Amino acid sequence: MSRINSTLQQLVVTIRTMFTSEKGATATEYSLLVGLIALVIVAGVTLFGTNLNTFFSSLGATVGGW
Repeated sequence: MSRINSTLQQLVVTIRTMFTSEKGATATEYSLLVGLIALVIVAGVTLFGTNLNTFFSSLGATVGGW
């Protein structure tokens, strides 16, 4: 009976450790940050991509004309 009791206590300690560990929460937070940064980069490239393409095309034409 004592062996079953100690095994159950060890199981309870293991389960408590799993639920109080914050390693998974930290990984989730970092993955959300990476996703948001990627979204901002995609939005920035979408918004400014056409303007930058026009700018560098006109710059290339100006330099080519020299």
